[in-house]
Amino acid sequence: MKGSVDTILEAVGATPLVRLNKLGTELEATLYVKCEFLSPSGSAKDRMARALVDAAERSGSLRPGGTIVEATTGNAGAALALVAAVRGYKCICVVPEKASAEKLASLRAYGAKVVVAPGVVDPDDPRGMRSVAAQLASESPGAFFINQWDNLENPEAYAASLGPELWEQTEGSFDAIVAGIGSGGLLMGLRRYLKAKKPDIQVVGVDARGSLYHDLATSGRVTQPSGYQLEGVGSDFVPRVLDLGALDAVVQVDDRNAFLTTRDLVRLEGIYAGGSSGAAVAGAMAWARKNPGTKNILVVLPDSAGLYLSKLFNDEWMRENGFLSEQEGLGTVRDLLQNKGGVGVVTAKAYDRVRDVVMRMKKHGISQLPILDGDTLLGAVAEVDLLRYLVSGESSLDGAVAPLVENDYATVNPDASIEELKATLADARMAIVLEGERIVGIVTKIDLIDYLAKRAS
Repeated sequence: MKGSVDTILEAVGATPLVRLNKLGTELEATLYVKCEFLSPSGSAKDRMARALVDAAERSGSLRPGGTIVEATTGNAGAALALVAAVRGYKCICVVPEKASAEKLASLRAYGAKVVVAPGVVDPDDPRGMRSVAAQLASESPGAFFINQWDNLENPEAYAASLGPELWEQTEGSFDAIVAGIGSGGLLMGLRRYLKAKKPDIQVVGVDARGSLYHDLATSGRVTQPSGYQLEGVGSDFVPRVLDLGALDAVVQVDDRNAFLTTRDLVRLEGIYAGGSSGAAVAGAMAWARKNPGTKNILVVLPDSAGLYLSKLFNDEWMRENGFLSEQEGLGTVRDLLQNKGGVGVVTAKAYDRVRDVVMRMKKHGISQLPILDGDTLLGAVAEVDLLRYLVSGESSLDGAVAPLVENDYATVNPDASIEELKATLADARMAIVLEGERIVGIVTKIDLIDYLAKRAS
């Protein structure tokens, strides 16, 4: 029939570009959003899924009746399950514990088998979702592990599809493109295509607070990943397809800002997008404030609100996690710092002698100390690190402290809720409080316990 397509896969792409009229009106720049959540499975991953399965079929890695296996936070899984349904493959998706109930239901609706793996484990832990997916693929006859994280066809899919589509829609009349960093394929593909067309376009990635991308991109330091609720953005390792150094900027967004911006997108703009979409818009606005003079910014909205109705669009869930301001809750990190009182943050330089660092910690009665390289946070050193060094038999009190610096810490914003801080400290020894790039405090588990005990009394 005229106007029809043979399968739903031919409907992937051609998503609209929409100007925001209420969000970001205080900015000099105008924000435009690419509504990828209107793709058939509800996310930008449709473009990647179709291309990666095509490539696997061409190479003979995936044959008729075979099984598609992938580790996914949900969106890539739904896209692959859609392709599998159309082309007659089985599909197994390994997802993290924090995946929303709607994502799990969506995967099962397409006929995919769902395996839930722990969310916060070491990247090489055999219980992690990528390790589990690789094992399942090796054990299942005729199975192919898509592995979007390392599959170089991933960025190529977006360079061949989304990039040209954006260029045609805008004729290149934009200054920056902003998107969340998940596997990194979308941003790398867009960068490859758009920089070839217009080299001065700024390619900006948005990372979740608790992920390691932001700190690695801005300072080169590898921080300890910590728990966060945002799905589809951030990671605890750097995928093969991602080159953080190729991005012009990486902006960090916390759960609360991402979720409240997502709710505003729906309620103020009528744009039915999900959590990683809200994070991208929040990141774009933060970047625009620091880059006045930018005229037009494109933001990729990769996912649908329908996948998060039980979480960030559920007021009860938002209150329980401390994300709604109308609830008194337990306060913020700023409140905790005020409760601690005392002098400003005590720091040391990377070249300071171990003996001087020990004396400084003793003088101020502190058990941990941020270490700076110039004005950049290099890491932190704690009592246990100094003790281990001093009893090693190879210690020198006159040596520089730099080799002792550890990355077992997380960073938080002073306006983060105590509930968010609690989740962060579950996975890190300490939390360094950053306002922009300025250190305004350092918080440990005992500080949190003391704060909560005083509130309780």
